[in-house]
Amino acid sequence: HFLCCLLLLSVPALSMVKKNTIPDGWKNVSSVGQPIPGTRFIAFKVPLKLAINQRLTPTQRFTPKDLIAAVKAFNTELGLIIDLTYTTRYYGIKDLPKSMEYKKLFTIGLEVPDDPTILQFKKWVRKFLWENADNGK
Repeated sequence: HFLCCLLLLSVPALSMVKKNTIPDGWKNVSSVGQPIPGTRFIAFKVPLKLAINQRLTPTQRFTPKDLIAAVKAFNTELGLIIDLTYTTRYYGIKDLPKSMEYKKLFTIGLEVPDDPTILQFKKWVRKFLWENADNGK
């Protein structure tokens, strides 16, 4: 079974962030939430690439592999990630399984996205749900 998933993290615009720093507030958030009842969504904080994880203790680290393992604990798999962070610096698409669909929407933390951004998100979710209506993804 697959869940349609998204990344949420409140971070400032890219110009205000250094390359391999830990996102502001990242340590204070659970790695993966519970599946949202009645939906195919699960929220999780952004996984981090090795260069950033090295700045954390082993128990604080959270990689794309950790994300996949955490979701498997719910007896499901990720089918789609919609990354809502305002940067591409946290991890690489190459760190995700090829079977997983990935979409990117640059959204600024702590701000309500504009209408075109919201519409694009809804379009991707509808398309994913329609294409995966019969397979449990």
